[in-house]
Amino acid sequence: MADPIDPVLLRSLVAVAEAKSFTLAARQLGLSQSTVSQHINRLELKTARRLLSRDTHSVTLTPDGDAVLPFARQALEANARIASLLAGSDLRGHVRFGTSEDFVFTALPQVLAEFTKQHSAVDLELTVGLSGILYERYDAGELDLIFVKRRRGDERGRFGWKEELVWVGQPGFEMNTAAPLPLIALRPPSITRAHALAALEKAKRSWRIVCTADSLSGIRAAALAGLGVAAHSERLIPEGLAPLPASRALPALGHIEFVVVGGGHGNAAAEALGRAILDNASRIRTAA
Repeated sequence: MADPIDPVLLRSLVAVAEAKSFTLAARQLGLSQSTVSQHINRLELKTARRLLSRDTHSVTLTPDGDAVLPFARQALEANARIASLLAGSDLRGHVRFGTSEDFVFTALPQVLAEFTKQHSAVDLELTVGLSGILYERYDAGELDLIFVKRRRGDERGRFGWKEELVWVGQPGFEMNTAAPLPLIALRPPSITRAHALAALEKAKRSWRIVCTADSLSGIRAAALAGLGVAAHSERLIPEGLAPLPASRALPALGHIEFVVVGGGHGNAAAEALGRAILDNASRIRTAA
C-alpha cells in the first residue's frame, strides 16, 4: 500500500490551482513562495506525475493535476471536519460578521452552521450586504470580520480565491452594438460596478444605466426582464441568467478576488471564524 500523502502538500496544490499563482497561494497560506514551490515539487515526486504546468506568465493544471484536484479538496475537507469534531471548543465571544450577498446561495450558510454548532458559546451576529458597504462598516468599527470582494488598491485581507468577472444577461439577449450599452448595476460603492465602469471607460464603450438595484435579486429581476446586462462573478451567476461572450461591445472585465478581512485585535472568535471560512473556501466556491 502506498504511503499516505501529506495534507500540507495537498493544501499547497489546491491553493496554487485556485489562485493560478504561486505568489498568491503563498500569501493565502502564510508561507514563502519557495516553500509552496517545494511542496509542489515533493507532491509531484510522491505521485510521479507532473501536476502543474508553469512558465513565467501563468500556472495551469496538467491533465493529471486536474484529475487529482477534486480528491485533494475532498481529503482536506475530511481532515478539517475530523479536526473540528474532535477538537471541541471552549471558545467564547461575540463576532459581528459581514458577508457579501454573493454567498447567500453557496455553502457559506452551512459553514456558519457548522461553526456555531462547534462553538456554541460564540454569539454570531450576521450582516449581509454589498462588499463596498461592508468595508465601510468594518472601517467604522461596526463589524469584526468581513468576507468580501477585494477593493481596488486595498491590500488588506487573507486571500480566498480569485475568479473572472463576466457579463451576464437574459439567455439569448440581443444587443444593439451601435447603441450605448444598457447597464444594470448595484448602487455605489459596489465593487463590481466600479470594475464594470472602469472596463467600459478603458474600452471607450458608451453606456447608460437602465437599472440601479439595491440587491442581487434586483439585478437578477432586471436582467431576466431583458432590460440590459450586468457584470457578475463567474461562479456565482444567479439562477436563470447566462454569461455573455466578451466582444467589442462587451469588453473583458478581468478578475476579482474574494478575501477575509479582520479577525485580529485579540478577537479569538472572529479569528477562528475567518480560518473556518478559508479552510472551506473550495466548498463555498464550488457550491454555486
